[in-house]
Amino acid sequence: MAAPVTVGGIVEQNITETEQMLPESTSRELKRPQFGTRFLTDPRQVFQHNAWDNVEWTEEQEAAAKKKVQENSQPLPQEKQDDFDCRANEYWNEFYTIHENRFFKDRHWLFTEFPELAPQCRLNQDSCIGDRRAEDSEPHGLEQSQGRSSEVTPLAPVDGDFPGSSAMYRILEVGCGVGNTVFPILKTNNDPGLFVYCCDFSSTAVELVKANSEYDPGRCYAFVHDLGDEAAIYPVPDASLDVIVLIFVLSALHPDKMQTSISRLARLLKPGGVLLLRDYGRYDMAQLRFKKGRCLSDNFYVRGDGTRVYFFTQDELHDYFSEAGLEKVQNMVDRRLQVNRGKQLTMYRVWIQCKYRKPHTQPPETQE
Repeated sequence: MAAPVTVGGIVEQNITETEQMLPESTSRELKRPQFGTRFLTDPRQVFQHNAWDNVEWTEEQEAAAKKKVQENSQPLPQEKQDDFDCRANEYWNEFYTIHENRFFKDRHWLFTEFPELAPQCRLNQDSCIGDRRAEDSEPHGLEQSQGRSSEVTPLAPVDGDFPGSSAMYRILEVGCGVGNTVFPILKTNNDPGLFVYCCDFSSTAVELVKANSEYDPGRCYAFVHDLGDEAAIYPVPDASLDVIVLIFVLSALHPDKMQTSISRLARLLKPGGVLLLRDYGRYDMAQLRFKKGRCLSDNFYVRGDGTRVYFFTQDELHDYFSEAGLEKVQNMVDRRLQVNRGKQLTMYRVWIQCKYRKPHTQPPETQE
């Protein structure tokens, strides 16, 4: 099986063919091929391409995946679980000390999946409405939200003295790793009103971001932050952010801390602001590869390097975001068949992609 590629601190499988096809230039004329256009109709042709879209699982395949997860789901003793929790920061710092920024690839695919991050999004709202990949094609097995708009309403600068306080459009990435999302945004989005915040649990990762030659303190603010720490303070006030990005990061958090963390992030969004997430889905290849002795709790595991990962369902994520007072724009499963043509191996990936928006009028039960 192909060696996994680790991006932003979370293990992701090797980059898909469509991502490799996207050039460094991300002008509006240059886009990677739209998702949902390459389907495997003849199993004999599986090794003709590096990836196939919307791969439908058979009942037997799903049953086998469930059985494998159940067989390897005996939780570790509580004292070992507590140790991994207490030493989480140590494990992530060690991870980035070893790999630095040599193990990563910039996520240019984000501009296709999440047009809210594209150049001039604030000034050209039409380019940021909905998810064209999901709207142009509604394949079997993908859930789409009703309604098309995910636009963000720019507001006047927020009063107060904080980094980026004069900006008109603010993006926060949580779990930024070494900057593989942040730097593509800064390089392609030249909107003078844009300011990008990025944070990570690992102080080593944040230092690598700051040491990058493309880090511009006038447009970006990197800081250390523990998403699961209720007492940790964000450097921006409530209702000040247009976009929050969570890419393969919520899954690294202990499940008991997920709801509180999402609710705190939701308070930072402006009315109309959006939270964008892409993360591991239940029965992804990465979950099926875990052996006995790696399970912490249901669908929550520890890797060999001490870092942890959870595998979600759509309903779980929807409940988290709804409880935080956010409205669904998109909640879909991305089932991908990736192929290692050299080794003649197939790899089934399951990812979940979400967009949730803060309503302009909060219902009474979610008001702070």
